[in-house]
Amino acid sequence: MTSDATTFDPARLDEMTAQEFASFVGSMSDAQIQSTLGGEHRSAVLDWLFGGVPEHFRPERADGGSARIHFRITGGAQPDPTYAIVVSDGQCTSEKDPTAEPGASLMLGLTEFLRLITGTANPMTMVMFGKLKVRGELPQVLAFQKWFDMPRA
Repeated sequence: MTSDATTFDPARLDEMTAQEFASFVGSMSDAQIQSTLGGEHRSAVLDWLFGGVPEHFRPERADGGSARIHFRITGGAQPDPTYAIVVSDGQCTSEKDPTAEPGASLMLGLTEFLRLITGTANPMTMVMFGKLKVRGELPQVLAFQKWFDMPRA
């Protein structure tokens, strides 16, 4: 897949590597992200992304730590989906529509989420400008981000 936003086909997500997707997102403007990856494609993109997060978990970095972080992705025409990334006993899993209480939760829009996970946005700046809302145990969130080796744009 090329980095041209007009060629995006959500059916091809399973053919993309995480690095290809990160580069694809990194090549787009915020408006392109919304028009290309939002709307009707939003759910497929988020399901694919959260489903792939566990493969980027590095248990040696977690050093026995555990966490449950919920991500609420706002701003779509449909209800805001919530996903959980759970680290426990050296394992990482993801959940859609989690029911267990989180240690912390993050609330942000699709564009901000994609910028955050591809390394093209500074999380502290996002918090300062209200684009990222964090609730719960901030130390858990700060430790959690170090436990993963996510591809960068």
